[in-house]
Amino acid sequence: MRLACPLTLAVALTLAAAPGAYAQTSAPERREAGTLIYSGIPEIPVELKSDLQRYRNARSAGFQDWMADGSMLITTRFGETAQLHRVAAPGADRTQITFFAEPVSNATTIPGTDRFAYQRDAGGAENFQTFVAGLTGGAIAITEPGTRNGGPVFSDDGRLAVWTRVERGQSDYDILAMTVGDLATRRVVFEGTGQFSPLDVSPDGTKVLLSQYISVLDVRLWLLDLASGRATRIRESATPVAYSGGEFTRDGRSIITTSDEGGEALRLVQIALDDGGLTPLTEASIWDVDNFDLSDDGRLLAWSTNEDGYSKVAVRDFVTRRALPQPDLPAGVLGALQFSPDGSRLAIGLSTPSSSGDVWSWDVTGGELTRWTRSEVGPLDPATFVTPELVRYPSFDALQIPAFVYRPTTGEGRRPVIIDIHGGPEGQARPGFSANYQQWVADLGAVVIVPNVRGSSGYGKTWLAADNGPLRQQSVQDIGALLDWIATQADLDPERVVVHGGSYGGFMVLASLAAYSDRLAGAVNIFGIANFVTFLQNTEAYRRDLRRAEYGDERDPAMRAVFDRISPIHLTDRMTAPLLVIQGANDPRVPQSESEQIVDAVRAEGRPVWYLLATNEGHGFRKKFNSDGQAEVTNLFFRQVLGVTPTAAGAQ
Repeated sequence: MRLACPLTLAVALTLAAAPGAYAQTSAPERREAGTLIYSGIPEIPVELKSDLQRYRNARSAGFQDWMADGSMLITTRFGETAQLHRVAAPGADRTQITFFAEPVSNATTIPGTDRFAYQRDAGGAENFQTFVAGLTGGAIAITEPGTRNGGPVFSDDGRLAVWTRVERGQSDYDILAMTVGDLATRRVVFEGTGQFSPLDVSPDGTKVLLSQYISVLDVRLWLLDLASGRATRIRESATPVAYSGGEFTRDGRSIITTSDEGGEALRLVQIALDDGGLTPLTEASIWDVDNFDLSDDGRLLAWSTNEDGYSKVAVRDFVTRRALPQPDLPAGVLGALQFSPDGSRLAIGLSTPSSSGDVWSWDVTGGELTRWTRSEVGPLDPATFVTPELVRYPSFDALQIPAFVYRPTTGEGRRPVIIDIHGGPEGQARPGFSANYQQWVADLGAVVIVPNVRGSSGYGKTWLAADNGPLRQQSVQDIGALLDWIATQADLDPERVVVHGGSYGGFMVLASLAAYSDRLAGAVNIFGIANFVTFLQNTEAYRRDLRRAEYGDERDPAMRAVFDRISPIHLTDRMTAPLLVIQGANDPRVPQSESEQIVDAVRAEGRPVWYLLATNEGHGFRKKFNSDGQAEVTNLFFRQVLGVTPTAAGAQ
C-alpha cells in the first residue's frame, strides 16, 4: 500500500498537528452538481469516480408480496430508484410495473384480486402516499396530500383497507378505513393518542388489531371494534411489555404476536382475546423472534430467529404443533417471510455478505428451496467478497461488546480501520450485504469494524435500555474501548482509524470525535444529532415524544443539563480531527439544521469541514446519483485521512 504524501494531505484538508494551526482563512469553496451541493470539498478525481462504479451497480431484490396467481411482487433498481416489478416464476424476468423518479415501497396485494397497493413519497420527506394499481393501467391515490400514511392492511375478502395517518405538525395518529374501490367511503374509524398502526383485520372483517408504540420497550396491543369505534387493550400489564407484529388466528378468537413478557427476548406467543390468556409458541431464549407468518388457512406457522445477527427460519404445523422440514439457508439476514395464498410455499428474502439480496421460496411439503431472483453485483466476482468475523471486546465496565470485523484476505502489515456505527439507537448491525464494506476492504485495504454498542437491539431488553437517558455516554465509551482493542491487534493500525455513521450513528461519530480526536484520523457524520435539545424541538411532531422516551425529555431541567453536557455542539473545541458531514435537505427525522450547526461551529473553531448536501433527499440517499456522489466524497475523504492515494486503491 502506498501512503499519500503528507504535504498532499496538508493541502487537501488544510491539516496540522495542533488545534488552531490550520485555521481556515477564507470561505470554503461551494459548487453544485445536479441535486448535490459541495462545500469545502475538493473536486472528485475522474479516476476515483470510475473505480467506484464497479461497486455502485450492485442491485438487490426485495420481496413485497405474493400475487393470487402465484407470481411475486418485488422491488429492485434498474435506474435511479427502486421500483415495483413482477416475477412470474423462479428465474423469470423482472417485469417493471412502476416508473417514477421517487422510490416505491411497501407493496401489498389486495386479497382475491390482481391489484395491489404501494407507497411513494417525494424528496425523502416521508409524507408517504398510498396508491392502488394493477399490472396495467394507472394508479389511484387513496390518501390525502400533505399527510403521512402507513401501508394498508386488507380484510381477507379484499373489500376493506385499513391504515394509519398523521397530519403535518401533529403527533397523534388516526386509523382510517375504506371500502376498496370507493374513495367516498374513506373515513376515520379511530382517533389515537400517540402512534397507532393496524396489524391485521379479523377474519370476519369486524375488528382490527392495533399496535401502540410508546417506546421500543413498551409496545401495546389493542382490539378495535369497527362498528362502535371502541378499542380495548389486550393483556394489560403493570410493567412495560414490548409486542412486535400480530395476526389473527383463523377462528378470530386469538392472535399471534411476539412478546418479551417475562424474559429478555421476544418470543412467539398466542393470546386469547376473551381473557388475555397467553400460550408460548416458542421456547424462552436469549435471541429474538423477529419475523413470523401464519398461512391464510391457519395451518402453518413460520418464524425467524435473530441469533447473534444471523437469521434462522423454522416452520411448524400450527394445528398439530408438529415440526416440519426446515429450510437450510445460506448464513445471512432475513428480509421477508410470507406464505403463498395457498400455503404451499414460503417466500424468503435473504441477504448475505456475498449476495446483495434475493428472494427464495420453500416448498413446505416437498422440502425444496428454490431461488426466484439472482441479483447482479455489477462486474464484481462475489467469490472475492469477505465474510465478517464476529468478535467480542471488553468495554470499560467489562461488558463484552459484539462486533463484526471485515478483514482483507490479502496483504500484510497494519491495516487502516473504518468503524461504522449503526443508527437507531434501537438498531443492530447484521451481516447482510454491504457494497460499501466490500469496496472499503478491497480498494482501501481497510479493516471494517461494525460494533453493536450497548443500546442496540438483538441482545435482550436489558442491553437495549443500557444507554437510555443519562446513560448515553456509556455507549460512546464502548467506542473508546474499541479503540483500545484495535491497539492490541497486530494487523490493525491504531494511528489510522476513522469513525463513520448515520442518524444516531452520526451522533456517536460526533461524540467520539469530541472524546477521542487524538486517536482518530477522521470522522464521517451522516445526518447526525448535534444538539439533543434542538433535535427534539425540530424533529417532526409525529416522532418527538417517541424520541423523548429513548433520549430523555429536554423540558426536564435535570435532563436538559445532561443534554448540555453531552451534545456535540457544545464540544466542538475538542474536535480536532478532520470531519465530513453529509445531509439530506428534506430530512424529517434529523433536520438539516443539526448538520448546519455542527458545520458552522467547527468552522468557527478555525477547522475545515467537508459538507455534502442533497437537495432532494431525506433521511438517507435513495437515488443513485446522490448515493454515488456520497460514495465518491466519502472515499476521497478516507483515502486522504487514512493516507491511501487513489492510484493505490485496489493494489493490495
